[in-house]
Parts: sequence; C-alpha cells; structure tokens
Amino acid sequence: MTTTAPRLRPSLKGKGPGLSFERALWDAGASIVVGVDEVGRGAWAGPLTVGAAVVPRDRRVYKIRDSKMLTETEREALFERVASWCVAWAVGHASAAECDELGMSAAQRLAAARALEGLGMDADHVLLDGKWDFVGGATRIVRGDQKSLSIAAASILAKVTRDRMMKEQAPDFPAYNFEANKGYPCPVHKAALQAMGPSSIHRRSWVFMDHLMWNGLERIVRPDDQMALPFED
Repeated sequence: MTTTAPRLRPSLKGKGPGLSFERALWDAGASIVVGVDEVGRGAWAGPLTVGAAVVPRDRRVYKIRDSKMLTETEREALFERVASWCVAWAVGHASAAECDELGMSAAQRLAAARALEGLGMDADHVLLDGKWDFVGGATRIVRGDQKSLSIAAASILAKVTRDRMMKEQAPDFPAYNFEANKGYPCPVHKAALQAMGPSSIHRRSWVFMDHLMWNGLERIVRPDDQMALPFED
C-alpha cells in the first residue's frame, strides 16, 4: 500500500539525511549496506527494538527524517512508503524479560542480531547510529539517523513497529497509559507504578524500581545496575 507522504513542517526542511556514507561503501565494493538504529532503550516497559534497512541505490523516498524529529502521525504516514521502498528491512526485539536477564548491552546485541538475520541477506557493511558498536564491525555515526538515509529509514521502521506493539498491549495494562507513553516515563506512568507496582512487561531490574511498592511479582536484581544514567533513543 502506498500512502501520501506528510507535508514537511518548515522546521524540517533542509534537514534530510543523505547517502554519502552509503555511496562511499558502495564505491568501495560493499554491495549490501545496512542502516541500523535502536529504539526503546530508555523505556521502562516493553521491548528494546532494533531496525535494519537496506535502501536502493537508484530510487529515493523524500521526506524521510530521523524518527525523533517526526510526530507519531508523520511516522505512521511514512511507514508504508519506507517499508515498500527498501530493498530489505527487518526489526528485531529483546523483550523486557530478556533486558532484565541479559542486561542492556547483551539485549541490544541480541535485538540487532535478530534484525540482521531477519533481512534474509548478509550485510557487507553496517552503518550504526551512535557511539557504541553493538553489532560488531559497524561504522558508528554520531547522530547517524540525521545523516544517513538508511539509518533514518531503520529508525522509522523500528519506532513505528515498537509503538504499535505497545498500543496493542495497552488494553491489557490500562493503568499505565501505554497507548500514549509507549512504556516511557511520564507522570501518569510514574503514578501508576507508585500505586500498583510494575506490570509483567516492565523492566524489573532497573534502578527506578528500587522505591516502588511491589505487588507479588519477583523483584529482579542484577549486579550491574540498569539505567544508572539516562539514555537517549
């Protein structure tokens, strides 16, 4: 299904990512260049999600931006266009339980491995948003979702997929307002945690759990504290 791309707000014009990183790798002989981005690292509930996208060399989809720069409505309007434009794309998840059991570093590696496997093709090179290579052998690009078209595409695919998952689960956990906050901290979410304790999809090893009322769910404590510092998605 092809949808109409949203009209770009004036603040977003002239800020689109390009293909300079991809072209340099193509010219060097890398046929399959994969952009990778993750979302959900700073959430208190739900999965950690990694998107992987392979974009074509000869066709462009305009109006793609870093998913954080777009509204939810804009991301939804772009999702089908981006998905159908990509040569291949996939999304991998690490559940809240896996984040607790493995720790965030290992959970990111697991979600990335699942995303790359889901592509159905072997990457010659990976372009990765951020400073930490949780893929192995990737080119790290700070603010890569604002500079690389394939990373920006992966960010939209990952963000929309994860948001849809959280909205689907929201009716099972009505007090936490997951349909609005997608598992991230906000006043309603925090108040529900203080009143009711965590749900089964909360990350129960993280430090924000230290001062909550517990409701019968097992408290998970890891030797390496989760979320000792705030993260950005």
